[in-house]
Amino acid sequence: MSEPRTFDILVVGGGMVGSALALGLSRQGWHVGLVEGSERQALLAAPAPADCVEKFEPRVSAISVASQRLLEDLGAWPAITAGRYCPYQTMTVWDGDGTGRIQFDAAELQARSLGTIMENRHIVRGLFAALAESAVELIDGVNVSGWRQGDSRSGGQHGVDLADGTALAADLVVAADGAHSRLRQWVGLPTREWDYEQQAIVCTVRTTQSHRFTAWQRFSPTGPLAFLPLLAENGDEHFCSIVWSQDTEEARRLMALDDTAFARELERAIERELGAVESVSRRFAFPLRQRHAKNYIAPGFALVGDAAHTIHPLAGQGANLGYGDVRALLDELSRARKTGLSAADELVLARYQRRRKADNLTMMAAMEGFKQLFARDELPLRWLRNTGMRWLNQLGPVKNRIAAEAMGLDA
Repeated sequence: MSEPRTFDILVVGGGMVGSALALGLSRQGWHVGLVEGSERQALLAAPAPADCVEKFEPRVSAISVASQRLLEDLGAWPAITAGRYCPYQTMTVWDGDGTGRIQFDAAELQARSLGTIMENRHIVRGLFAALAESAVELIDGVNVSGWRQGDSRSGGQHGVDLADGTALAADLVVAADGAHSRLRQWVGLPTREWDYEQQAIVCTVRTTQSHRFTAWQRFSPTGPLAFLPLLAENGDEHFCSIVWSQDTEEARRLMALDDTAFARELERAIERELGAVESVSRRFAFPLRQRHAKNYIAPGFALVGDAAHTIHPLAGQGANLGYGDVRALLDELSRARKTGLSAADELVLARYQRRRKADNLTMMAAMEGFKQLFARDELPLRWLRNTGMRWLNQLGPVKNRIAAEAMGLDA
């Protein structure tokens, strides 16, 4: 085996979180390597204009104002917004089994939008366009095949083996390789996880009425349904991405329907807020499971994004929690570089973990609480949640404070 290629920091996984982290670290002056299994040319390819539901990617993210600021600071936002995106000004949430309803409005917060709905591939494409102008060494089109434990011969550096026989080593290895992170498993960081016994159905739909730049979410005892606004290049406001979380048996029934029957079910579930559903793209369903690493760090190693935590999609905060990880790790590594510390210094990594575990666990607990609250059908609880929603909707300062926290306006 030849001597490994060495870096200050090696990021494994070039998705939305890993590519943003690598870009930020490079801007701080670290020697950074980024490993991504897909070919860079495929990631940089321009998608076809969206003139029908099949042209949109089913995987979308609701990017918060705080996450947008991070991407702006990294210099990637112009390239990201060169693709399709849809800012939303309002968000309407209601209980499908009651009368409780809350509406959040960006105007009340003196903000341009509450957030931006983006197809994941456009975010990655914009980040890779920015990476092409950076000093990051991209190792693409090859998968990681093993973990290299540091020893005296490697100067204590850990690393990875690639499927093509290449060996890489670094002072710090960061796993951004997703919810089923093989690196997390190889390093031996255990997780706490449980199955929601639900599946999320995702697809793109076209409706007869405009989405009015509003994110819509209706709760029911079997799970929430979200209609997230999309915007075509020609300005067409009739496309939405849906995320419909349902108990597993009900999700299987819905997936078995033909497109016409599924569209009618969607119309009933969203109470025809957007009129009729004219067309439906290919549908995908995936099981929902909450997962949280008991530790985000090990000697010379750190987890970010879904490799560290996954959350129920009902609040659309998965990508934003990942970007919160990126922001915190960049802050701590910037401080380390300025004070001459190694990227793998145990105090540096401990501060990162301390900052992120508390915030992530708080958000995960809140989402679990929401899910359990709306899943219960007892009359006193139904009365309580509907009364509470109506009461909260009338308390502008409190409601707007909740919205500001979700947007990350204090971040």
